[in-house]
Amino acid sequence: MLKELIARFRQGHRTIAFPVAEPQLPDRFRGRPSWERAKCVADCTECAKVCPTGAIQGAGPAGLDLGRCLFCEDCARVCPSGALRFTQDFHLAARSRQDLITSDGTLKEMEGLSAQLRGLLGRSLKLRQVSAGGCNACEADINVLGTVVFDLGRFGVQFVASPRHADGLLITGPVTKNMELALRKTYDAVPAPKIVIACGACAVSGGPYLGSPQVLDGAAGVVPVDLFIPGCPPHPLTILDAILRLLGPR
Repeated sequence: MLKELIARFRQGHRTIAFPVAEPQLPDRFRGRPSWERAKCVADCTECAKVCPTGAIQGAGPAGLDLGRCLFCEDCARVCPSGALRFTQDFHLAARSRQDLITSDGTLKEMEGLSAQLRGLLGRSLKLRQVSAGGCNACEADINVLGTVVFDLGRFGVQFVASPRHADGLLITGPVTKNMELALRKTYDAVPAPKIVIACGACAVSGGPYLGSPQVLDGAAGVVPVDLFIPGCPPHPLTILDAILRLLGPR
């Protein structure tokens, strides 16, 4: 027992200081894409041609749908003028699907839940996670939130086994047709009032499976969604930041 206590003492404090302090992210982290319009060639469509999900709309580019973006960086690699780049901004979530579509990389400031709903939740939020056909990448990063580094529980947020014990759903995956009924039943089992979070490009828009006859192109096609978290997969900090901003000041 003494050896364990000594080892723990040597490890020190392992939980990150976020949101009190901004985290240190690795150089290779790819966050919110941005571009300098002045550098864009009017008729350049190279970035749109290589985008695997059609996230870039028009020439220039004229618009970028972060809900479809896989953050693969192919667009930035082929940009002849270097106008398009990926920043280290991990604040990506939005309350509406439309707010994820931007013309210059900036995003609308995300609003939290209503004061009435925050009052009902208090300092506790229980979520039932539903994998609706996901590849397990988003699910893996959600699981990471329970580790000592992120410690989601310190904010009163927990994942529960039953939707009847939950305040809302956190959905991953493009929602395959085989999962449609299961998702509807799970949503119906959550007591009202309830919230729904679409986590990852697949749950937001269908991701790389967009348009496939076997998927429903995201959670919003089946249940009402209150929070959209883009990414493939979203970084744990992106998910944590989105949930905290949804809950408002703690």
